[in-house]
Amino acid sequence: MATTALAAHIVVSKFAWHLPLYRQTQIFAGYGVSLDRGTLGIWVARVAWWLKPLYDRLLAFIRSQPRVFSDETRLPRLDPGRKRTKVCQIWAQAIDDRPWNGPAPPAVGYIFSESRSAREAERQLASFNGILQVDGYTAYKTLARHRSKSNSSPLRLAFCLAHARRKFVDVVKLTGSPEALTIISMLAEIYRIEQEIRGQGAEDRQSIRQLRSAPVMHQIKIRLLELKGDISTQSALTKAINYTLKHWTGLTAFLDDGTIEVDSNIVERSMKSVALTRKNSMFVGNAKGGETFAVLASLVNTAKLNGLDPHEWLADVLERIVSGRTKINQLDSLLPWNWKAERHRIAA
Repeated sequence: MATTALAAHIVVSKFAWHLPLYRQTQIFAGYGVSLDRGTLGIWVARVAWWLKPLYDRLLAFIRSQPRVFSDETRLPRLDPGRKRTKVCQIWAQAIDDRPWNGPAPPAVGYIFSESRSAREAERQLASFNGILQVDGYTAYKTLARHRSKSNSSPLRLAFCLAHARRKFVDVVKLTGSPEALTIISMLAEIYRIEQEIRGQGAEDRQSIRQLRSAPVMHQIKIRLLELKGDISTQSALTKAINYTLKHWTGLTAFLDDGTIEVDSNIVERSMKSVALTRKNSMFVGNAKGGETFAVLASLVNTAKLNGLDPHEWLADVLERIVSGRTKINQLDSLLPWNWKAERHRIAA
């Protein structure tokens, strides 16, 4: 019989430190404890079942914020009928107000899905109104367009300057283009300014961006338009220029709002944990396994974002929920930032 502390240890080892279950069984065997990988899998699924209501509260909190970052990456699952894995998706929605000293704590929520379609994005973000910071993936643009046509809840897209920069970096690697290198150097000035103002309030960030960053972005646009008229329409550089100009409104959204970041690196960093766990575990067994992955990865990584020891937090939270000490209408008190604040009050 597993204690909540042991179950928490197994979950944190897998989703925080990326140890797949088969390796954990080998570690236990080294201590003389014989545990089947299937047994560990049952325990992990049971933990996710207990924590699902808390996960739902986490997602609701993220989607209630005025600014959300979103991204998606593949997560293969077994597909026995096809004798191979099916490529499914893990979507991530994240918030982080720390760059401008905002009120919201950092958090990330992952959602398992069979699809990467605009309809799936619309389903997930149906309750969200505000600024969605993303890469240039078509599904998000389709979502914003549908919202605009239906006159429903507003949705503004802010795009990622790092993705645009990456297009020019690829051109330099491919052709050594000095023109692309010039654009990269100009974008570097934007990032130098961002580094200087990180941690300042939203109003200060906006005023400095208007004073210093806006002229640089204006010069970048002028240079892109000049280059576009002088080079082949089929060149790699033209494709990079077209991508940047096509997304220009969203790429410059940060100039008018100090709460918007220049890129979506916040959510991309949250995807690194998924990538490491996926690399070591390779795939999930079925759709239920994908949902378990999403629930536990969301909670464990949000605890880490809030500076908590994920095992200490998860062991306590799981014990409170399983024992009934914390009722269903008190679940918000177990979200990592609220749990942390309670611990600080007790310590004081």
